[in-house]
Amino acid sequence: MIFYFSGTGNSRWVAQTLASMINDTASDISKIEVIPPLTDEQQIGLVFPIYAWGAPEPVVSFAKKLQQTGAFTFGICTCGADAGMALRKLSKNFHLDSCYSLMMPNNYIIGGTNMDVEKKENCIQKIKSASAALQIITQEITQKKPVYRVEEGAFPRLKSSIANWGFNHFAKTTKPFYTTDACTGCGLCEKNCPAHTITLHDKKPVWDKSCFQCLRCIHECPAAAIQYGASTANKGRYTIQKYL
Repeated sequence: MIFYFSGTGNSRWVAQTLASMINDTASDISKIEVIPPLTDEQQIGLVFPIYAWGAPEPVVSFAKKLQQTGAFTFGICTCGADAGMALRKLSKNFHLDSCYSLMMPNNYIIGGTNMDVEKKENCIQKIKSASAALQIITQEITQKKPVYRVEEGAFPRLKSSIANWGFNHFAKTTKPFYTTDACTGCGLCEKNCPAHTITLHDKKPVWDKSCFQCLRCIHECPAAAIQYGASTANKGRYTIQKYL
C-alpha cells in the first residue's frame, strides 16, 4: 500500500505511477478516515511533497498512527530542490527502510516576488527525470533493498529544524488569501481543500485558520481568481496535468 499527500499533483503522480509499476494501490491520506488493515501488505510507502524542508502536517500525523507490520517500508518526497532532513525526521515517527527524494517542478509561488512557476521546458525535464528515477526505485523496492538517496542540500539540520519550525508556526496563515472579481463561485476550492478550511459564503470562498499551505486552491482555480497577498498576482499557476 502506498499512502500519499499531494497539493498540485506531483506526489499523487509519483504515488500512482509507482503503484502501477509494482502492482500496488495508492491512497490519498487526506481522504482516509480509518487506516485499513496492513498486516498482509508486502510494502508500505509514504509519498509527499516537501514544505520548508519538512513533511506536511497531515503526513506526520498519519505516520504517527501507522503500525510497523514487518512489511518493507519506504518514503519518497518530491521537492523543487533539496529536502533537508525531512525523511530522517519522519522515520522517527514511522521507521522507513528506504528513503528517496525526487526533484519535481516547484509550485511555491507565495515566498516572494521572485518565486514563480518554472518554465515549461524545466517542468517537462524534471518530470522526465523523475520518471526514469522511478524505474530504478521500482527495482529497489521490489528487491526490498535498503536505500537512502535523498538530496538533503546545504545545512539540512538547520533547515529542517529552525526554518521548518518557523514555517509551521508563522507562515501558514490564511489571512492573505482573497479572490478577485474573476471568481465564479464554482466551489472547486472548497471541494478540493485537504484541510477542509474553505467554505463558500455568498458564492465566495472564505478561509478558516487551519491551512497546510499546499496551495491547491491557488493553482487549481479555473479562473485564476485566488490570490495570496501581493505575492501571487501576475504569476503562473501549476498543476502536473498540464505537463503529462
